[in-house]
Amino acid sequence: MTAPEAAATEPADPAGGPFVHPALLYRGSEQYVDEVGGFARAALEAGEPVLVAVPGPRLEELRQGIGAAASEVVWADMAELGRNPGRILSALREFADRRPDRAARIVGEPVWPGRSRAEVLEATRHEALINTAFAGRRATVLCPYDTGGLPPEVIADARRTHPVVDEDGRRAVSGDYRDPREVCADCDRPLPEPGHVEVAADYRGGELAGVRGRVTAWAGTTALTPDRRADLVLAVNEATANSVAHGGGSGTLRLWRSGHGTVVAEVRDRGRLTDPLAGRRRPGLASAQGGRGLWMIHQLCDLVEVRAADDGLTLRLHVDEP
Repeated sequence: MTAPEAAATEPADPAGGPFVHPALLYRGSEQYVDEVGGFARAALEAGEPVLVAVPGPRLEELRQGIGAAASEVVWADMAELGRNPGRILSALREFADRRPDRAARIVGEPVWPGRSRAEVLEATRHEALINTAFAGRRATVLCPYDTGGLPPEVIADARRTHPVVDEDGRRAVSGDYRDPREVCADCDRPLPEPGHVEVAADYRGGELAGVRGRVTAWAGTTALTPDRRADLVLAVNEATANSVAHGGGSGTLRLWRSGHGTVVAEVRDRGRLTDPLAGRRRPGLASAQGGRGLWMIHQLCDLVEVRAADDGLTLRLHVDEP
């Protein structure tokens, strides 16, 4: 479905190296502000660029905790930036690339209480891929996890995706850490079947205009705004075009409403995802790298579920109704 990008780098060495990726296991606001705020202040004192991307309600308490130096921090609401976990990594890499002469310091909180099971699974994939994307780079990405509000299985996954864990004021190598490729394979769980599919169609090269027409007509029956309808049509167009170009020349499209205020488009083909970072780095305008279509899909959708199997690739694209 997607053109292969340059070969992925090796995952980070949990024993050490220039890249550090700790999971911060915290309980309560006081510890949260103390630990995260201290991380940001130390980075600023060292003259290092700092990005703090956490859910909106946490932003103000961290600003107050950091104090006057908060104006030097780049802030992002993770509930917006990371609504689709598949687009977080691109933003983190872009921030780190702005000052290649300095070690970037990033706080990224991709999982919080209230996330759906599907969102948590894609966030777990994202956390594993951070280790691959930043391997060998001078950077630290600190990822807070609320042990009082998140299920035990989410905390267990945090230990699997982070080479080191900060807990109770101590940092230790995680004995549960796993290779990112193993974690991503575990994330490729079978997708649940929808209750009712409203549109189902097979397509081949030369039929994409007809596919766009069907998606446009069906989107008009949903509660999506005109802008979000256009986003859905563009995302499906990119996915089906990739099927024709890289997924065996054909594919299957299905459309339905989830019953939870979300419109879903599924594209399935015989393609292979040769690079797990495909779509998670912004392609340059003159770049020969693939992944441009998948990168656009991640930017356009509220959630993208990716499933790579031996018999092909499946993308489920979610766009929320108002």
